[in-house]
Amino acid sequence: MSFFNTIQTDNIGLNFSHLNQNIKIYMKREDLIHPIISGNKFRKLKYNLEELRKNKSSLLITFGGAFSNHLLAVAYLGKIEGIKTLAIVRGEELKNSKFNTTLQKCSDFGMKFEFVSRKKYRERNTNKYNCELQDKFKNAYIIPEGGSNILGVKWCEEILSKYDKEFFDVICIPVGSGGTFSGLINSSLEKQTILGFSALNNSNINEVINKFAKKNNWKLFNESFFGGYAKFNNELISFINQFYKKYNIKLDSIYNAKMIFRIMDLINNKNWIFGKKILIINTGGTQSVLGINELLKKKGCETINF
Repeated sequence: MSFFNTIQTDNIGLNFSHLNQNIKIYMKREDLIHPIISGNKFRKLKYNLEELRKNKSSLLITFGGAFSNHLLAVAYLGKIEGIKTLAIVRGEELKNSKFNTTLQKCSDFGMKFEFVSRKKYRERNTNKYNCELQDKFKNAYIIPEGGSNILGVKWCEEILSKYDKEFFDVICIPVGSGGTFSGLINSSLEKQTILGFSALNNSNINEVINKFAKKNNWKLFNESFFGGYAKFNNELISFINQFYKKYNIKLDSIYNAKMIFRIMDLINNKNWIFGKKILIINTGGTQSVLGINELLKKKGCETINF
């Protein structure tokens, strides 16, 4: 499967010396793996695709919201691999609305949609709902939201190199469904601390982590930062633009920008207690920026410029 050849991404240094001279911060550029299937989305699909082919399934079903990078990755994978894809999308009201940029791209790649109410969407991880889908769509292979199943976690365990494990005290990553975070925990050394920065209000996130993670060397920042999933304000947008000007690195407003903003805030306010050699995992996902900018333009606000 040439598309999923073994990869190793580079670490680059970030100069945060204006915050603390003693802290060394590096970023692992998982965002550069692929322009569409980048970062952890790429990682989570490899073994799931192998399992789909093993089961000879003719349809791939998964779940996500209107700005989901995971849905876009699955849609693109379906296109290049010749697999039919179906997304169960949160928000029944979207059925009769104009698609945002993310959903339009998914549609262009051949993905079909089933829009469900938020109440129904909350059943996405139940056996009952998955059985309903299997009955309705025969011979389908179902991947959970964000690709976070045991197969998704498996290749996320390969993100850290031997050097990463030996050199860094702290590994930081944005958290959505919890799969990538769990993979990092499993592959880390006990002496390391794995910090997750949750992008959404998810009361079930600890259940997912406890299900897959095999170590206890982690901490999750689970507060509703900037209002929760896909929420943002002018301060965050300005931060993204300033970060790009200084480091020439693109950040998305849903995951990575919020994580880095929070890390800098902790260091700046002298609340950082986790170690002096930090590795930040950039999980990609800037394809959502086009849709976010559409919303910002309508409000007459500063847009993300890169």
